[in-house]
Amino acid sequence: MLVTLYGGNDGLNTVVPYADPAYHDARPELAYTGEEIKRLDDEVGLNPALAGLHRLYGEGRLAVVRGVGYPEPDRSHFRSMDIWQTAEPQRPGNTGWLGRWLDRAGSDPRLAVSFEPAMPPLLAGERSAGASVPVTERKASRVLPEATIAELAAAAPEDTPARARAAACFADLRSVDQMIREVRDAEAAADQEPDGEAAPATATGGSRTPLDAQLDLVAQCVEAEVSTRVFSVSLGGFDTHADEKQLQEVLLGQVDRAVSGFMDRMARTEAGRKVVVAVYSEFGRRVRANASDGTDHGTASNTLLLGAGVRCGLYGEPPSLTDLDDGDLRVTTDFRDVYATLLERVLDTDAGAVLGGWRGRLGGVL
Repeated sequence: MLVTLYGGNDGLNTVVPYADPAYHDARPELAYTGEEIKRLDDEVGLNPALAGLHRLYGEGRLAVVRGVGYPEPDRSHFRSMDIWQTAEPQRPGNTGWLGRWLDRAGSDPRLAVSFEPAMPPLLAGERSAGASVPVTERKASRVLPEATIAELAAAAPEDTPARARAAACFADLRSVDQMIREVRDAEAAADQEPDGEAAPATATGGSRTPLDAQLDLVAQCVEAEVSTRVFSVSLGGFDTHADEKQLQEVLLGQVDRAVSGFMDRMARTEAGRKVVVAVYSEFGRRVRANASDGTDHGTASNTLLLGAGVRCGLYGEPPSLTDLDDGDLRVTTDFRDVYATLLERVLDTDAGAVLGGWRGRLGGVL
C-alpha cells in the first residue's frame, strides 16, 4: 500500500537529526531538541507527533530510508509528483509505474485500487488502469441504475472496437463496484454480530480524518482477502511555507494515528501480516528555514516502510547538512531502488521490465 503525503513533507522535521549542530543552526525556531523527539538512536529521532510509529519501530515493524529522491530534482509540486508517480525522471511519462505493473499482471482493475477522490496517475498503464473508489461513494447517488450499467457492459459479436472498449470499461466498473459492495456488506454484518470483534482500522481517539476513512476501507478489503494487490491512499496539506512546526505536527499526528492503528489491525490476521506500507512525499524541504517560520521546496527526504515483513532499521546514507546542493540535501538513495525492491519482494514481478531496466535495490529491508 502506498501512502502519499501531498505538498512536500519536511523530512528533516519528520526524521530529526537532533544531534547535528548544523540542523539547529539552519532552523533555530523550527528545530527539535533531543528531549522533544522520539529517539531512534543517539543521532536521529522521530517527530514528537509520531508516537505510534516510534512504537512500531521498537516492535521491529518500521524501516526508515533516508536521502530518497531522484537525479536533478525539480522543486515544482506537479513535476516532482509526476516523476515519483511515473518513475521517469528524465522525461514526462505517460504511464504510472504501478500502471505498467498492472499491464503485466493481467489488467484487471481490481488488482490496483485507489481510495482517493481521483485516481492517481501512478495506477494508469498503457493498456489498463487501476480503479478509483472514493470513500464517500456510499453517500453519493448513482447516476445510472444497475440494470442500465449491466446492459452497457454486455458485449456483442457485432460491436465496433470503440463499443467493445466501452463495454469492457462498464464491465470493469461493475466488477470493482461488486467487490467493494461485498466488502462493505461483510463489514456491516460483522458490526451487527453481538460477539463480534471487528475493530476500526484506526484507533484515533479523535475526529475521523480522510486518511482514517481510506485506511478503514483498505483494512476491510485486506480482511476480506479481495484480489487487490496494490492500494493507494493519501493526505494533503504538507506545503508548509509558514508557521510550519504546529501545522506539521497536526498533519503528522493524523498520519501517525491512522497508519499505526492500521498496522495494529493488520497484525491480527495472516492476510494483514503480508501487507507492506510505503509512505512518501514528492520532495522534502530546504535545510534552512525561511523568514516566515516555515520551509520552502527542497529535494531529498525520507521514505517509511512498515509491515511484519520489514526489517526494522535506518537505511540509506543520511544526507549531509553542510555539504549541500545549492542549499538542498543531496540525494543518497534513488527512489527507484525503493520501487524495484517493492516490485520484486512484494509484487513478485520483474522490476527491470517495469522500471526501464533499473538495477538498483534496497538490500535487506524486506
